[in-house]
Amino acid sequence: MDFGKLGNILPAVIQDDSSSEVLMVGFMNKEAFSKTFESGFVHFFSRTKQRIWMKGEESGHRLKTKEIWMDCDEDSLVIKVDIEGPGVCHKGYRSCFYRRNQDGEWKEIPSKVFDPSKVYQQNVKKGEGV
Repeated sequence: MDFGKLGNILPAVIQDDSSSEVLMVGFMNKEAFSKTFESGFVHFFSRTKQRIWMKGEESGHRLKTKEIWMDCDEDSLVIKVDIEGPGVCHKGYRSCFYRRNQDGEWKEIPSKVFDPSKVYQQNVKKGEGV
């Protein structure tokens, strides 16, 4: 994998293994990739906090790694996962991709699947992603 092209990180598209739904996009450095590979649960590198974090470390909505795919340029990943929990979006949706452009307007399509105020503590109040 070529981590050097994008400043030592790779984008990782997270996809539900059973439905193929795109759930989120995160970034991985070498350490996050290694932790994902070794633990079986998806880890990311937070560009804002400058640290490794495991998806679900606060919410419990972890992503169990099923398959990892790399693109032809060796600088992007697709990771197929099983979700442990109702959703992955810190705003309460199953997927972070819950808005669709219809006739020039962004519409929220699905309903929330959990109440983020009951799952997250301080980070939701600050407006930070988890």
